Amino acid sequence: MARTTPHDRPLTEAQPLYWRIATELLGELREGTIPPGERLPGERHLAEHFGVSRETVRQALEVLRRSGLVATDRRGSHATLPGLPVETAASLTFPVGARTTGPGAVDRTTVAWEAPSPEHAEALGLAPHHRTLVHRYESASADGLGQRTAVTSFSAVALAEVAELARYRDRTDASGSAQLRRAYDWMRRAGLSLHHRDAITRLPGASTMRVTRWVHDQYARPLEITDLVVDAQQDALVYEFTLPAAMTSSV
Repeated sequence: MARTTPHDRPLTEAQPLYWRIATELLGELREGTIPPGERLPGERHLAEHFGVSRETVRQALEVLRRSGLVATDRRGSHATLPGLPVETAASLTFPVGARTTGPGAVDRTTVAWEAPSPEHAEALGLAPHHRTLVHRYESASADGLGQRTAVTSFSAVALAEVAELARYRDRTDASGSAQLRRAYDWMRRAGLSLHHRDAITRLPGASTMRVTRWVHDQYARPLEITDLVVDAQQDALVYEFTLPAAMTSSV
């Protein structure tokens, strides 16, 4: 059996009806009939639109869901075309670049309620000098090499929808310690599908690399931005990528 998804196989009469409906619906989503992140019409409406039964629509949605092209949460079903959601904690750790502390290593985190950098504020859609939750991470090996520093700023959306993050607002100060390693898990439990984009650049005149990660939800709303700086000569970053399993269609 060939393993395929609706977007990499042409539409033919030999395919099951639900697969053809999934392909047609995907085509409409790509044309912008339903913007990414917007809720899809209900099963009854889709059944009338395509002239099929609700069960066929249900099967078609499941094909797209299992292909990572449609997501369903407490708000309903919606398209996730601008990037597949990351569903496993192993492939998206918080903060970016965090690692297990070895013997003698230094690993320190702090959290504060403050105005983020202008770059972070712009990325999160915050007004200048608007305060938000800012998390800092520092790590170094026992010999003082392999240093990493990360600064993460959270958006108003993340604080409004993720109760665990919002609780830090009233108990933060410049030196307060905080372990927010489960931040991405908290976001998923709140019904948010996480999408991320990473940019890796070398800082001029230095042996360090900067990794900038932008994370948004299924509605393209920004959730957080992180800047990680690592010593490129003494350290290395390892990225894990989890690809959604392709669908198998019986013909």
